[in-house]
Amino acid sequence: MADHGVVTPASPRWSDEPADPAAWTAAHDRLYTRYAGLYDVAVRVVPVWRRWLRQALPEIRGPRVLEVSFGTGWLLTQYADRHRTDGVDLNAALVEVARRTLARAGVHADLRQGSVEALPYPDDTFDTVVITMAFTGYPDAAAAAAELARVTKPGGRLVLVDIAYPHDGNRWGTLLVDRVWRPLGDLVRDLHAVLTDAGFEVRDDEVGGCGSVHRYVATRPATSGPGPVSPSGPGPSQ
Repeated sequence: MADHGVVTPASPRWSDEPADPAAWTAAHDRLYTRYAGLYDVAVRVVPVWRRWLRQALPEIRGPRVLEVSFGTGWLLTQYADRHRTDGVDLNAALVEVARRTLARAGVHADLRQGSVEALPYPDDTFDTVVITMAFTGYPDAAAAAAELARVTKPGGRLVLVDIAYPHDGNRWGTLLVDRVWRPLGDLVRDLHAVLTDAGFEVRDDEVGGCGSVHRYVATRPATSGPGPVSPSGPGPSQ
């Protein structure tokens, strides 16, 4: 896998942020509530999806790990027994699905319902924060990235797997972004720039989907002061 410092697709068409972030989030929350069971089955039986999620595993460092938007909890079963692990997801139905998933696997993590824009943790808490195939569903990328930086320890990292244009602008990867991921509701952003603006040093690897699936390893500099604080700051679970 090539290692790239900057994402440079040939003709990127970045998504606009939703005009009504609250309505966007509410609509997605209703969708996940309706299809939580089907989503759980799909994650467990579709090999390519699990292969993409697994790309986060080699980059996770403990001892404290947070997974945001953990969905069905499948990825948690692959690493949570090796670290002190917390998890936050906005959707109440998926929190319950994930708890059952962990119970079946005999793995423990402290799971809560909450928002990425108001994570219920103090500053500088986690050695690694993990998000897979979820950031493109957040309606305010800058606020989410700032809050993720806030809870990451200096020297810690954000491991993010999600959708972006292929570095070389190849036809098939670009078509997947424009004809598959966008119609499914993904907000396609310049994630390298979003994470850099939040204070991270970013490494970007293409890991699947003809270059349309990327793994970002975003490190918070060890010498930095307190992480950027989102407009809402630390908050209670929602």
